[in-house]
Amino acid sequence: MPEHRIFATAFAKVYPLYVQKAQRKNRTQEEVDRIICWLTGYDRAGLQRQIEQGNDFRTFFAQAPALHPDSALIKGVVCGVRVEDVEDPLMQKIRFLDKLVDELARGKAMEKILRR
Repeated sequence: MPEHRIFATAFAKVYPLYVQKAQRKNRTQEEVDRIICWLTGYDRAGLQRQIEQGNDFRTFFAQAPALHPDSALIKGVVCGVRVEDVEDPLMQKIRFLDKLVDELARGKAMEKILRR
């Protein structure tokens, strides 16, 4: 099976789309950053470095300090796919991130998004 093209897509190309999606629903870039940092373990400087370096999603997640232990609690559907059922570990991480940004854009409280 050929590899999905999102793996080789630069995170920096998709990041502004996450921010725009959130901002259209009156959420902020800071909230998007907070979600990304929560999921990946990056601090803001580390996140900024990833964006500036133009790393693809594979590298972005490979260099992430640590996936949050509560990421296993992320459940639901993104693009018609149940995130908890995604078999490819990298694709599942990408779907987790999509799901969290979706929840932010839908107005969910930050405490719920961060699985507290």
